[in-house]
Amino acid sequence: MIDIDDKIISTDILTEEFCCPLDECKGECCVEGNAGAPLEIEEVDILEEEYENYKPYMTPEGIEVIERTGFMYVDEDGDYCTPLVNDAECAYSVCENGLTLCAIEKAYRDGRTKFKKPISCHLYPIRVKRFSNGSYGLNLHRWDICRCAFACGKKNGVKLYKALEEPIVRCFGEDFYAQLCEAAELLKEEE
Repeated sequence: MIDIDDKIISTDILTEEFCCPLDECKGECCVEGNAGAPLEIEEVDILEEEYENYKPYMTPEGIEVIERTGFMYVDEDGDYCTPLVNDAECAYSVCENGLTLCAIEKAYRDGRTKFKKPISCHLYPIRVKRFSNGSYGLNLHRWDICRCAFACGKKNGVKLYKALEEPIVRCFGEDFYAQLCEAAELLKEEE
């Protein structure tokens, strides 16, 4: 573990290799699991405010779930999560050409919203835990469906923190990312 400011980072975020080959995994992270994607409270408000912008990209089943249950639910741990269709797939997911994609991100790419997607999705497989003292823990979540992403990262020599530069900067800022890169270099020198 390393500390940067108020964040405790698992070193495997700096040492593991990862590159998501969507054509292999088919976006399974949007349809597998036992809960929806974690949401920040601010994101719930954005999902509600921007709903009409990404609704045209959603499936009828996703729309029905959102309109029946709301833009999020609270899971057994008390966390806000995206609603699920049939207790499995994210209500905001859509299948296209055999790939599961995010309706929110599709709307973003088409310029219909400024919200790219929930930060937990963008950062995955990094999971962020907020502690009661205001600090954060950043851990690597390992999931069988991402096995191909770890293999692809290894094959192409792509470090996880490099692959996830955009969401890390989005979440924690450029200064933090620069410090993260410095920490990775120090770790490499110690090897």
